[in-house]
Amino acid sequence: MGHVPNLKRIQETLDKDSRAPKLKDSFPSAPNPNNIAKASDAEESATDTEESDVSGSEDDDTCWISWYCNLRGNEFFCEVDDDYIQDDFNLCGLSGQIPYYDYALDLILDVESSMGDSFTEEQNELVESAAEMLYGLIHVRYILTTKGLAAMLEKYKNAEFGRCPRVHCCGQPCLPVGESDIPRKGTVKIYCPRCEDIYTPRSRFQESVDGSYFGTTFPNLFLMTYGHLKPQKASQSYVPKVFGFKVHKP
Repeated sequence: MGHVPNLKRIQETLDKDSRAPKLKDSFPSAPNPNNIAKASDAEESATDTEESDVSGSEDDDTCWISWYCNLRGNEFFCEVDDDYIQDDFNLCGLSGQIPYYDYALDLILDVESSMGDSFTEEQNELVESAAEMLYGLIHVRYILTTKGLAAMLEKYKNAEFGRCPRVHCCGQPCLPVGESDIPRKGTVKIYCPRCEDIYTPRSRFQESVDGSYFGTTFPNLFLMTYGHLKPQKASQSYVPKVFGFKVHKP
């Protein structure tokens, strides 16, 4: 009952305000900053919730291959078709090179496995490493096929493999290449079809990718297949000078 008089006084005040004459040029009252902050916080929290829901659903729907190819440093990889991986002929000879081969293959293809129940954490990490190596060895074969070359062509057109750092190559798009076809013999490099030389990728994350996952054949077969994309060889080169005079080699 103690609140009733207060309510009456509030109502009377409101009635007086409503009967008071309003100024024609009156400005709207400034919004309460606290209310704005609360509303903005509410909107942000709602947005964060929506984004988390979206990202969560995306993570749930993302297959292992897409996830792996989108990791930082793996931008050179294309996504290998499941049909190609499921054909045993295409994987001939790989089972002897990869530990936990069957489990690694199941992981790549998103096949449900009970290994998580029986394996230790260390064994699970070994399976994940084996899956990455197995995918790399499958990838180097796939990019020599018609579909694989077409997938790499799209990346080349977008200069996703980087550009030649040589000044006279004028930003020529490059192609990934390995200096060896044997795993763990070197990291991936980029090949410039204009100056026909190889360079270290600019990203430090790409520097750790095994060169055998792209091999020594790919850039040459690519340029043979898409001959119209092969640029004219660079004719300009740097000329060392001293006081404007060309330095003669001894």
